[in-house]
Amino acid sequence: MIRIVKSLAPEVLRDGQTKTAADSADYQAHKTDYDSGKRKFSFDHDIYAHVDVKSVLLLDQHDKCCFCESKISHIAFGDVEHFRPKSAFRQSQRDRLGRPGYYWLAYEWSNLFLACELCNRRWKKNLFPLEDPSVRILSPKDDLARERPLFLHPTDDNPEEHLEFDKEVIRPRNASRRGSVTLNALRLNRPALQDFRRDRYVLLKNLFVVANSDLPEREDALRNLDERVLDSAEYAAMTRCARRRAFE
Repeated sequence: MIRIVKSLAPEVLRDGQTKTAADSADYQAHKTDYDSGKRKFSFDHDIYAHVDVKSVLLLDQHDKCCFCESKISHIAFGDVEHFRPKSAFRQSQRDRLGRPGYYWLAYEWSNLFLACELCNRRWKKNLFPLEDPSVRILSPKDDLARERPLFLHPTDDNPEEHLEFDKEVIRPRNASRRGSVTLNALRLNRPALQDFRRDRYVLLKNLFVVANSDLPEREDALRNLDERVLDSAEYAAMTRCARRRAFE
């Protein structure tokens, strides 16, 4: 994970304000039914996942998953993911679904990111663990700042302060609890992903060797390495960490 700098919110998300107001009013009128799951919100996918929203996220995130940093468009469509789950939540995978979710954030720009299907649908889903679940915010009238999420927020947090790499393997930095929870819950060391990062690491290490040699290709290798630490590069966090350690 790396920190994502987001552009201004797409205009289409303004349409979500009217929908949110209607959802909030309906929740107050039928609170018991919503809390039990008997009644469910009908979120407008055409607003929060509008082509304009997705296009800006693709640009801001350089076509990378906000969690695993894998490039998306060449193999999948990608999901517009809600950092705080919109319909229901779980503190852990073993817990029953809690309701309501953060329904009033369904069209909130700061809550929307682009994620690959594996990170979003297979692992994150409704997960949203808090340091203290007893202070979970269940109403738009309450102060969201009271919560202390254990998941790293791709914009509000700098993930590289909580996560580091040992070659292709991600681990918590300075024993960060939030780093540990994020990487374990989202399976950021899942075997297939780790294998792919390992191949990339070997390639980058070879570039590093050439860049620090007297070979004629030295300048090209150095330029290539410089490009691989940019935000736009796949697995930039791994490359930055490896380069700081001289690939040792």
